[in-house]
Amino acid sequence: MVELPIIAIASTAGVWLFYWQHQFEDVYWERHDQWDFAQAGLHGSSYYKMPKLFQWFSGNIGFHHIHHLSPRVPNYELEDCYNNSELFQSVEPMTFWKSIRSLNIRLWDEDHHKMVGYAHEEETDSETEMPSVNSTSGLTES
Repeated sequence: MVELPIIAIASTAGVWLFYWQHQFEDVYWERHDQWDFAQAGLHGSSYYKMPKLFQWFSGNIGFHHIHHLSPRVPNYELEDCYNNSELFQSVEPMTFWKSIRSLNIRLWDEDHHKMVGYAHEEETDSETEMPSVNSTSGLTES
């Protein structure tokens, strides 16, 4: 019976880490014709900055941007790669509190190239005046 809470906590932590490493406000998303491998690796997955103990328990998975650029780097080398590269250090870290603030993002805004929440979609809809259509003639009216 003691295994059930352990499994629940570990599963929740795994889902949390996986989700936030790919779903955050300034994530890199592009269509196929504009997609770039290096940009996707560096900015399409996060650097989730964790306390050393969590970093150890997770196998350094917070250095996810490095993993996406080179999945063959073993987990025990990820931190050294980060520490020895200005390029990897230039990625803004995702922190626990930033991930909490990002709970409401769900949609990709192609105009602003960032993830937004449903509330943003409603704001955008209310700001955009849609022309009304005359039901009789089918023509738009101002």
